[in-house]
Amino acid sequence: MIGEITGIRRIRMLYLQLLYRCNFECLHCFHGKRLQHADAFTTDEAINLLTLMRDQYGTEAVTLLGGEPFVYRDLTQVVQYAKRDLGLRVEICTNGYRIERRLTEIAPDLDLLRVSLEGIGSTNDQIRKFGSYRSALSALEIAQHLGVRTGATMTVTSRNIEEVLPLARVLQGYGVEQLKLHCLRPVGNAAAHPELLITEPTAYTGLRGRLDAAHLEIEVIVDEDLSEDGAPKACLPDEGPVEIERIEADPRGALTMSCKAVGKDSHAFWYDKLADHIDHRPSPTDELTLAVPDVVYGRV
Repeated sequence: MIGEITGIRRIRMLYLQLLYRCNFECLHCFHGKRLQHADAFTTDEAINLLTLMRDQYGTEAVTLLGGEPFVYRDLTQVVQYAKRDLGLRVEICTNGYRIERRLTEIAPDLDLLRVSLEGIGSTNDQIRKFGSYRSALSALEIAQHLGVRTGATMTVTSRNIEEVLPLARVLQGYGVEQLKLHCLRPVGNAAAHPELLITEPTAYTGLRGRLDAAHLEIEVIVDEDLSEDGAPKACLPDEGPVEIERIEADPRGALTMSCKAVGKDSHAFWYDKLADHIDHRPSPTDELTLAVPDVVYGRV
């Protein structure tokens, strides 16, 4: 269906949100009230979607997210099937909170563990959860011991923009290979915390300059919209590319891709869990999520 509507024949990565449920209520979380929703993929539904994407669109990698993927009951089964049966590259994005036992279970089939942090110590804990900073570092330490490659993410806010470089240097000490920086958008929980928004555009310019001058060992990937000019506004024509980097599936089965890849109105696809196929239909309650290019600093 995606190929017929958009012309896209290959989608390299699936971002699979297994469930909305989470053991955190971060101040900036874009899910907002959906964290309380029960929507989730069953094991069979997740496996069927992974198989469909691999077989029909040549998907070669999956990133498992939530909510919090480590509270998903059948995480081990999904990880093992993706790696052992489908041969996919498997990444998990997690808050890293008390995941040691399950991380040990899935370590042989995990290519990358990416932990979310929002600064150093109390800065992180005030945004995410008390004790989450130490727990996240513990998870990174255990991953290193298990031989699992690690990365991190950080959403840049008014509270933590000055801690980007200090955090990057801490992460280097834990063997973390990559730090992704994201722009805060006023949606979900962040809509109730406007004080977190960065209102001075040149703040991002200064941050990029400091990153460029720091010559870090860790690779830092920065959202294109963390710039003075912001992300591009225009979408490419509907004919778009034949191949795109990723598509995202939320726990209801809604599929989203960048409007720059497929045209403004061509993002509205759904995975019909019961019928096990992808449909094209509108999503009237959701806004389009833009996937923007990244800029890389530090080690290549």
